Formats: sequence, C-alpha cells, structure tokens
Amino acid sequence: MTKMSAPARVDPATVFRDWLARFGDAVAAPGGAIAVGRLFIDTASWKDVLSLTWEHRAFAGSDRIGTAIAEGVTQFGISNIRQSEGRAPPRLLRRMGRWVVEGFFDFDTKFGRASSFVRLVMDKGQPDTARVWLLYTALQNLHDHPEKIGSNRPTGNEYAMNTRPTNWSDDRVIAREFADRDPEVLIIGGGHAGLILAARLGQMDVDALVIEKTARIGDVWRDRYHSLTLHNETTANHMPYLPFPETWPTWLSKDRLAGWLEYYAEALELNVWTSTELLSSEYDPETRLWTAHIRRDGQEQTITCKHLVASTGVSGSIPNRPEIPGLDEFKGEVRHSGEYSRGAEYKGKNCLVVGTGNSAHDVAQDLYVNGATSVALYQRSPTCVVSLDPSAISVFKIYSEGAPEDMDLVTAALPYDVLFDTYQFMTRRHAEQDRPMIEALNKAGFETYYGHDDTGFHMMYMRGEGGYYINVGCSDLIIDGKVGVVQHRDAERFVSEGLLMKDGTIRPLDLVVLATGFRNMQEGIRELMGDEVADKVGSIWGFDQDWQMKGMWRRTPQDGFWVMGGALIDARLNSRYLAIEIKADLLGLLPDRAEMPLIARD
Repeated sequence: MTKMSAPARVDPATVFRDWLARFGDAVAAPGGAIAVGRLFIDTASWKDVLSLTWEHRAFAGSDRIGTAIAEGVTQFGISNIRQSEGRAPPRLLRRMGRWVVEGFFDFDTKFGRASSFVRLVMDKGQPDTARVWLLYTALQNLHDHPEKIGSNRPTGNEYAMNTRPTNWSDDRVIAREFADRDPEVLIIGGGHAGLILAARLGQMDVDALVIEKTARIGDVWRDRYHSLTLHNETTANHMPYLPFPETWPTWLSKDRLAGWLEYYAEALELNVWTSTELLSSEYDPETRLWTAHIRRDGQEQTITCKHLVASTGVSGSIPNRPEIPGLDEFKGEVRHSGEYSRGAEYKGKNCLVVGTGNSAHDVAQDLYVNGATSVALYQRSPTCVVSLDPSAISVFKIYSEGAPEDMDLVTAALPYDVLFDTYQFMTRRHAEQDRPMIEALNKAGFETYYGHDDTGFHMMYMRGEGGYYINVGCSDLIIDGKVGVVQHRDAERFVSEGLLMKDGTIRPLDLVVLATGFRNMQEGIRELMGDEVADKVGSIWGFDQDWQMKGMWRRTPQDGFWVMGGALIDARLNSRYLAIEIKADLLGLLPDRAEMPLIARD
C-alpha cells in the first residue's frame, strides 16, 4: 500500500489561524447564519454542550449549523475568540482517509468560557482555505466562578498566619459532618463517578455530600471479583485534578483503583459518609427542595438539599436474573456475577457460568485458575470477541496523542454517522487481526459475531447491549479445551444435580454463576427513588434523538434530579458539564424548563 504523503505547502497553524479569523468575522456579521454556514462543508457536524444551547445538542449540515450557531450567538453572545492556551497546537493529521487540520479554541459568552475542538478539511487546489468537518463546543466554567486550581488555588493563609483557633484538620471534620448546615447537593453513591462529580462541584464552591452504603470508599471496586482489572489503559483513565502516578502499570487492578478512590476523596477534600444509605426521598416543587431520609451507621436522619444525584453504577447496578427453566430446582449454589468474589472456594467443584460477556469470561478464567474440576460457559447468543492487544487498545489509542482532557474533546466531537463508520472500519481491521483466534473459538464450539451492524464491542457498550469480551486469556482456555462451552440449544433445563442436556445426559454441577448483566439504570432509580421519579426520568443509557446518552450527565425530566455514571473516561469529561449545570441553577442562570429548547429542533 502506498503511503499517502501530507499536502504540500500546508502549515496547520496558518490554516487554523485563518479559519479562526473567518469564523470570528462570520459570527459578528449581521444575520450571520449564511456567513457561518459557508465555513462548514455540506456534511459537517456541530455538537454543543451548554455553551450556546444550555443543552447537549447535535446539528448536521452547513445550512442548519449556520442557522443554529447564529441563533445561539444572538442569545448567548460570543466574544474573545482565541486559540486555546495550554492545549495542543494545531496539527495536520490523516483521519478516515483524508488530511485534516485539528485545533482547539476558546471563546466567551455572557455566561462563561467555552472550549472548542475543530476538524478542518481543505479544498482541493486551495490548501490554505479550510472548512469545518467537525466542531465541538462546550462550556468550561461560569464567569466569576472558576475552578480553584492553578493560579486560582486557595492561599491557605487562614492556617499559615495562625489567625483562628481551629486548624485544617479540625475544619475538615466540621465540613464533613454537616452538623451546622445541609448540603446543596446530595450524591448517592461513592464510586468513581460520584467522587469525580463531587470533586468538580467542590472546585466550583458547591457544597456537596456523597453517601456510600459500603463501609469504605472504594469498596464498590474492592468487593468485586478477585481477578478484575480494567480493560482500557491507565493513560486513558486519569481522574480530574489528580492523574494516576506515572509509575503505575498499563492495566489497573480493581484493588489498586479502590485504594486510589479512597486517597482521591481525602486529597480532594470530599465530604463522604460511608455506611450510609438513602431510605426514601420527596421533592417539593414549591420550595424546589428534596427531603432525603437516610440511615447512617444504623441511625436515621433527614437531609434537605436543592439537588439530588444518583450515581449508583457505570450503567446499572441491579443484577439481572433471568427466568431459567429448572434453576429453582438446582440444589447447588447459584450466584450472580455481582456477588461472586473468588474461585479459591470452588477448587474441585464443577462450575457453569451463564453468559459470555466480559464478566462471564473473567469468572470462568478465575474458577479455572483456582482449580475448579470443570468450568464451562453457557452461551445463549453469539458474542463479540476481540483481542486485548492489538484490537481493543486501538479504540483508546487516540489517548496516546495528547493530554486526556484534550483527547476527550476530540472523541466527544464525533457525530454518530462518523462514529458508526469509524467503528465499522476498526471492526473490519479487528476481524482480520483476530482471525486465527476467532476461527479457533468457532472450532471449539463458541459462536462469535461483531454486533448486529458490525460496529463491534465499543458501540455495543455505548448502546448498553453487553455481549462482548476483550480477551485477557479465557478465549485461549476455550480454544485449548480447558474451559468448555455449552450451547443453549443443546440444553433442556436445570435439574437438582445439574444441567439436563437434550441428549438425556446430565452435566453435574456444584455452582452456577449468572453473569447475565444488570438491569437498566432506570430500574436502579425506581428502587432508589420510587416509581414516579423513575417513570418520569425514563430509560437511561443508549443514544437519544441527538445521539447523546439518554438521561445522563444533564437535566432530567425530574426537577432537581440528575444521573451520574459511566466509565472513568465518561465521568471525567461529563462531570464538568453536570457540575456547571448544577452551579448555574444554584446561581439562577439556568433557563426555566418551559423555555427549552432555546434553539428550535428540526
């Protein structure tokens, strides 16, 4: 294959600077819709998060984008358009078969500062003239309320000058106990997402309390199955304000992350109550306040707050336990994968894992490594299997190109159609790279596919589908016959001593692990908040009409109620936006729900 050389005479800094000047002129022009639209190619995409819409919106096509940006500028104002400081300089790169210039810029609105990412394509024969392929704009902070970092960090003079009878440690105890006040925000769940949101709110001077039902911060990871590690690289998973040490390994174990969360809460001065759970809550639309009834260390009390955030899992926390014929007759042990800890206690046992996703494979591998007599996966439908290296890591390879928060904007800019094409392209490459493994798995009786539309495992994650596995060793065990495969079509039902097969034989079992996933987050909210709130909020996760995640990281149909979740990458990016919306509401800046949307939908 001939390597495509970069276009001659293209200086990315000049191309970017020229476009930025033209963009500034266009948004300032009277009736700027036409002028702005001309800066975009016909198939362009613009995503905005809060900066010119107060929503998470997506727009397609040059005419529609020009009109929408002009409307946003009219309502929000726009000024001081400039290249971003502290972010990567403009670059000339090849993306999806075409040469592009990528860069970051900032601008101000009447509410705050926005950061933007733009991907420009150049017209043939005019390499110095570029138009927009992708644009992403997102509010980063509110005027007069910047994050307390860098030059805005607190001085600590009140302690350094010894002007008060209490020291820092005394004041932390007072702040954490909330004996003299109620929090402005109550966050239910002290996993990575809840803590990251609390950190963002804290740097915006929002008084937040996190309650966590386990005994220690980090137990939500610490108590998961013994062998669990993250399947994306540490470089992509850094948390805001406090990146992981450079000495840490590429693949992070769950116990290391659990310890880090405990340290993170202490270092970021987060107010967390452990061994605390929400019992019930009520919202008063007149006072716009929540009344939350909690139990802390066995003692019940009531908290009043303006905002309540559910942060009880990546994309769900209630185990899904499907009805399986005969399982209630089985005399052995039945556990959901969320309850499974380690395989050592099942040494010498016959085990079956129902399901074939990541957790199912990890549990099966853990049982085998710990000496189970027999281990098999019970497969009910085909599974998307990819190698860890090179296939899975290629999805996050972009995070090797620059700072995580820069790359967050790059990945967030991708519209659904580009995302779809990108994942189909990557999946074709994965299929070729992993062909020997897939053929060997199929030969061993394990059925595979790449999703219903061949977009692969990561799109399945974003849709909330499950049914994929990143191979960290279990596929090799299946291929070698060390972990077996039982196909659903070959089984009749469970019986007291094991699994009755259609050929009349019985597979003896001591343990059945249901690695059958978790129910939609809406059901977790139903359990936490009741039917009225859950029905109002609706289904969570998966794509909405703007190809954004449904119900996550933004205002829900229930006033004063928010949902925070996602993997570490998701939480790092979107915690900022959720925190800004809450802060804006507390300041009286967020438009009333009846006024939304500010920019008309198509």
